Amino acid sequence: MQLPLGTVLPSLWERAPLQTLLLLSAILLILAQYLHRRKQHYNYPPSPPGLPIVGNFFQMDFKNPNITIQKFAKKYGNVFCMHVGSLTYMTVTGLPLIKEVLVNQDQTFIDRPKVPVHFRVFKTLGLIASNGQEWRQQRRFALMTLRNFGLGKKTLEDRIREEARYLIEAIREEKGQPFDPHLQINNAVSNIICSITFGHRFEYHDSPFRELLKSLDTVTVLEAGWECQLYNMFPWIMKFLPGNHQKFFKEWKKLESFVECVIRQHKEDLNPEETLDFIDAYLKELSKDNIHSSFNEKNLVFCTLDLFFAGTETTSTTLRWALLYMALYPEIQGKIQAEIDRVIGQSRQPTMTDRENMPYTNAAIHEVQRMGNILPFNVPRVAIVDTTVDGYHVPKGTILMTNLTAIHKDPKEWATPETFNPEHFLENGQFKKREAFLPFSIGKRVCLGEQLARAELFLFFTCLLQNFTFRAPPNTELSLDIRVGLTVSPASYQICALPRVM
Repeated sequence: MQLPLGTVLPSLWERAPLQTLLLLSAILLILAQYLHRRKQHYNYPPSPPGLPIVGNFFQMDFKNPNITIQKFAKKYGNVFCMHVGSLTYMTVTGLPLIKEVLVNQDQTFIDRPKVPVHFRVFKTLGLIASNGQEWRQQRRFALMTLRNFGLGKKTLEDRIREEARYLIEAIREEKGQPFDPHLQINNAVSNIICSITFGHRFEYHDSPFRELLKSLDTVTVLEAGWECQLYNMFPWIMKFLPGNHQKFFKEWKKLESFVECVIRQHKEDLNPEETLDFIDAYLKELSKDNIHSSFNEKNLVFCTLDLFFAGTETTSTTLRWALLYMALYPEIQGKIQAEIDRVIGQSRQPTMTDRENMPYTNAAIHEVQRMGNILPFNVPRVAIVDTTVDGYHVPKGTILMTNLTAIHKDPKEWATPETFNPEHFLENGQFKKREAFLPFSIGKRVCLGEQLARAELFLFFTCLLQNFTFRAPPNTELSLDIRVGLTVSPASYQICALPRVM
């Protein structure tokens, strides 16, 4: 008697040994991927050959992926793709093409991709991971609230200058001995965004807050690790396995719990007649009758986390690069200090109005950002529809990375691209803006905190060099070794801050 095929196949499947099932599953996955690639458009961007299922995963250098990307850009051109599991990443190189995708096609590449490791933490909430009308509503509200609390005004400048005094005193306590400036700078920069979001600053010796900053630093590093990238490929398997990806989620949970606790305290203390910070403003928005559906307490948590993270990590990292470059280039540090002494002197703190009269200092800060290159591929976007870039067909769902490293180190744009040289931003002794300088990105999703970051960088950096000369510790050779995470930061270093004798 013949059995129908629909009965035979399940019966054989149930009796097959585990090894056979795994082998068959692998064959089916490879076949499915092969058929998917066969269906790709004939004019698809070039890509390096990869393995079945994992794609180009094993070709990445997780300690410095920048090297791999620049090598592929030279070999495959200004537009090429890489495949990591089911995700397709398109890298775009060169100023004209970067402007094409971020400005001319801004509506096509307006959204953030739903990368599994991000999606598990943020879903589509907050200011960075959200898309569509929800993103527009949250960004508009955040900008309005930041302006209400002093963005671009003297009040916020006064907060930065006050925090700079605390930072100077904390560094003075080191008495010129070797120390790692990471914690003090992180705390100082974080206190600015904390004063806006939470309504107060934290002392540098506050143990719980120091632990929070350590969690922030940990997630920054872990996300770039191979375990989190493997999670992006196989989330349904990796979520059951141990590894640094589990630590990543645990540390984010700590940060989330901290913000939830602060919000609960704000709800208890909320005064309807007085709005003291971002959380107060958001809670009052939640009480309105005609509120947009994207406003809810969970979104408040992640919007606050985004402000806290973005308002701390990028500026803090840039300042740590700045001190390292000053110690490595003492003649440049001397020129900056001469300008500070001439324009400001020692009797008062710098103000933002001083920046116009300090072209060399301003140029040096910009050169730190160019050389530090802390976001080498920008924050990723995703194509929301099929499109064309440089003549290539780009399907919907392709994740976009813009190669800022190549533009910031382009020998056609910079006289000495591999050397720290403030003259790149000077012309006839005056500060000169450069189109090929994009640390804050461009287009609709340009960095929300650009104005705040620029003010912090100028005021903190100028205050530090007004008060100290930074040198390598005795018998120590400083290096430009990097630590790769969500940002590219200098590897941990020790430095001496010698009080200036005038």
